Order: sequence, then C-alpha cells, then structure tokens
Amino acid sequence: MQIERILHSQGFGSRKECRALIRAGLVAVAGRTVDNPAEDFAPAGLEFSVDGEAWTYREKAFLMLHKPAGYECSRQPQFHPSVFALLPDMLANRDVQCVGRLDQDTTGLLLLADDGQFIHRWSSGKKRTPKVYEVTTSHPVDDALIAALLKGVELVDEPAPIAAAACVKTGERSLRLTITEGKYHQVKRMLAAAGNHVKALHRSVVGGLALPADLAAGEWCWLDDADLDRLSAYPEEA
Repeated sequence: MQIERILHSQGFGSRKECRALIRAGLVAVAGRTVDNPAEDFAPAGLEFSVDGEAWTYREKAFLMLHKPAGYECSRQPQFHPSVFALLPDMLANRDVQCVGRLDQDTTGLLLLADDGQFIHRWSSGKKRTPKVYEVTTSHPVDDALIAALLKGVELVDEPAPIAAAACVKTGERSLRLTITEGKYHQVKRMLAAAGNHVKALHRSVVGGLALPADLAAGEWCWLDDADLDRLSAYPEEA
C-alpha cells in the first residue's frame, strides 16, 4: 500500500495533507525518512513515525477509554466537553465512535471503535452483555435494597420489572451491580425505584473485559487480540 494511503487510513489527514507531510520529510519508516508518497509498504503491523510521533498501522481501531466525570459521549456535546477531546486527532479523523454511552457524571470503562459491526454487536441490548457498575448511594445499603434489585423493580415505560443480573453490597453506602440491558439511565432509575439514589457511578467491567487499574481517568489504550477475547469471555444467556 502506498505510504500516502497508509497515513490517510490512519487519520493523519486528507490525501493531500498526507502527501504534504511526506514531502516535508516528516514521515519515517524504520528510522528512514520517506519522501515519496507513492512508495509501497506492507501495512500489517507497520511501524512508522509522523513528525517524530511513533505509530503502528491498525486496520481497525478498537479502544478503551477511562472516562472521567464531566464529559459527554457525543461529537456535539451540549453542556460539557466531548470524550473525543481526550483522544488524538488521528482517531477522531478516522471516525471512531462510542460503543454505547455513559452519562456525563458517570466514570469508567468506555469502548470506542471505527468498525460498524463491532459497534452494533457490543451496543445492542439483544446481546445482553453484562456490565458491572460500582455504585455509591445516597442512603445506606441494606438487604432489602439488594433483594429488590435482584427481584426486579418497576421502571416507567417498561412493560415488565427490570432485575439486576447480580448485586452485592461493597460498603455501607456502596454496591456492585451487574446489568445486561442498556436502558436509558438504567442504574440510576433502578436505584430510585428501589428507594435509594445514586451518588456516584463507575463502570468497571464490560463483558469479560475489566478496566485496568493502571489506566488513569482520561487515559485511553488500544485493545489487542487478547483484550477482545476477554471482552467476549463471559457466559451468554440462551
């Protein structure tokens, strides 16, 4: 593949902008400056640099972001900064999208990708992907609250009670809740329906993939094949 096309596919700009980067001597492969936009390289796993910044070719972008509070999962945010402001411009240029959404005040694991099939698969409620939330509550957590969440609570506009897949108390005013749906404000609505309120909400696990302890709020990382395998490694419901 021509180096110009490789840069374009990785989000470094339009074809014209990528040609300009190359002709300006800002692109290097294996330490060698490449000044011919038409020079061919095998793209798979290709390591190169643009203006001194190292990059590896990836046909598809699969990412994990540790979303901080105060960011919206939208390219056109209304009241807060966009989570896309936390990503390099190259990823925004290649149309990376959020896989589902977290409220602006919710923190934790957010998947992003530029692959439509991946986005549909992991955002579809039909797949019933388990998602684990660490919930800080306004009032103390008791056995009755846990029992109600596990049995199911009535939510407005829902035809049947919605139950947690798992729920355990983790502190006087905290619990770990697992849900398999992706309904609007679901955890907050469930807690309110059960007689408590969410004070803080953090998503720690999606599928079989957990947010790494060393990924700080606001930081992102690529998902490799092992991460994608972990994402799928959970018991699926019949």
